Amino acid sequence: MTQSLTPDSSVPAATVKFQQLTIQGDDAEKFLQGQLTCDVTKLGLSYQAAAIGNLKGRIEFGIWIKKQAEKHYDVVISADCAESLKAHLGKYGAFSKFETSAPTPIYPCVLADEPTFSHKETHNTPEDTQAWVQSSIATGNYWIVAATQGEFQPQELRLHQRGGMDYDKGCYLGQEVIARIYFKSAPKAFLHYVQGTGDLPAVGEKLGKIQVVNAIVIGQDSQHNQRNKGFEALVVARPEHLADSDLTVLALPPALQTDVARPK
Repeated sequence: MTQSLTPDSSVPAATVKFQQLTIQGDDAEKFLQGQLTCDVTKLGLSYQAAAIGNLKGRIEFGIWIKKQAEKHYDVVISADCAESLKAHLGKYGAFSKFETSAPTPIYPCVLADEPTFSHKETHNTPEDTQAWVQSSIATGNYWIVAATQGEFQPQELRLHQRGGMDYDKGCYLGQEVIARIYFKSAPKAFLHYVQGTGDLPAVGEKLGKIQVVNAIVIGQDSQHNQRNKGFEALVVARPEHLADSDLTVLALPPALQTDVARPK
């Protein structure tokens, strides 16, 4: 086990950006219910992590969504996926009665010790972004970017343990594959919070048989000189592959430490 380092700085704030799309209209709820992994009828004013899958049951769009008002939903997504999400909604919702806004900037920040988002310009700072990245990695609040679209299955990322999946609500994109994995088997590789030494790995990079979801540099001083080269990351891996690696497994929140398989 390596000694824990302090994440004094993170990935450059300029590379972590998010945008919001607003979906409004008479058919908004019905349409989203057929797209998202979560139960749209249970959404409230707090952001819920969720996903839109592809036909292979993998996450094409990792999002956070809240119900702002009746027939009005706000969706947050990594900025490099926003335009493709808007195109996706337009394609699949061509005959549904709703409108999707153009993507607009929204700022990651930490409020009440929770990673979230804000429209306030006062949160549009590198410090707020870095705090969000640090908190998100430590709490399993992964984010999907263009480079990792289609890479991960929702259960691998423990989305079901965060309220972002509903197995009883009916059909949605990728549901058949996702449900089969949940009810008939279980992912052999799944989300872990780890610490490593060396250079910061890229999102989606494979460290042997371990795949990086998100990562952050640790052990920097105020001039961004690394005292001890290292990183913390969210990775998808089999436990036995982690045991054979040089990575140190850190503790996720208790809700994300339970078995990813369906409860017996």
